[in-house]
Amino acid sequence: MNHKFLRSEADAAVDALLLQEVILYPTDTVWGLGCDAESPRAVEALYQLKARPAEKACIVLVADEAMFARYAAVVPPSLPELLATQERPTTYVVPGSRHLAPNLLAPDGTIGLRVVLHDEFCRLVLRRLGHGLVSTSANKSGQPTAAIYSEIAPEISREAGYVVSWRQDDTTRAAPSRVVRVLADGTLAVLRA
Repeated sequence: MNHKFLRSEADAAVDALLLQEVILYPTDTVWGLGCDAESPRAVEALYQLKARPAEKACIVLVADEAMFARYAAVVPPSLPELLATQERPTTYVVPGSRHLAPNLLAPDGTIGLRVVLHDEFCRLVLRRLGHGLVSTSANKSGQPTAAIYSEIAPEISREAGYVVSWRQDDTTRAAPSRVVRVLADGTLAVLRA
């Protein structure tokens, strides 16, 4: 692994995010579009790029349990154990949220949060950014999800404020995350296994 290249790409992505631009980047699952999760202007730009209906919420990647707790109105008491034992990326849909762009939330006020455990690029971006990173599939709304970079439509690359070069040649196919709803009492219900 070329750590210098990794750091350089992460720094460039963070610079673009701080300018409230939309980035095209490899996530811990599939290729995604992302922006600053606390910036309504950046979230609006992302929705316009995707041609995504405003009522369809995106998820937010976070660096750790503390960042999860910053945004979640309800944190499952078992979160530390869940993170320690999860075998694949898992998004937790939580009721209510704090400190996020209001236009990022679902109509029912929920938001999906995912702690990135194993993807070095995303973890580095999150640590350097210092707060949540929106993540949504790198496609126009309703189009197929791009699992690898070569499947991304050219217009998505052209319209993104910054296109990350890291892992563009990686042909490893990843699946979308598992999705679990956190109920008001902290219990869990699996939405997508």
